Amino acid sequence: MEKEKAIKEFKRYEEMRMEIYDLFEKKIPKKPDGTYDFEAAKPLEAKEMFDLFFKLDYQARKIRGIAINALGVKPE
Repeated sequence: MEKEKAIKEFKRYEEMRMEIYDLFEKKIPKKPDGTYDFEAAKPLEAKEMFDLFFKLDYQARKIRGIAINALGVKPE
């Protein structure tokens, strides 16, 4: 795979990861110390969370394949 295509896949992964954090920011307030206040959180929709996680996981598996091919190793 060309370097530019690999970089594009890594950037897409980061975008997907930020989508999950954006959802957290909308639904989970933070305590004064900056940590999430789960006790004051709004409910998370299971389907919405699963959809975001599934896309992120799929992208991570694509990147795993890129890394394995680039390193020339066989997956276990």
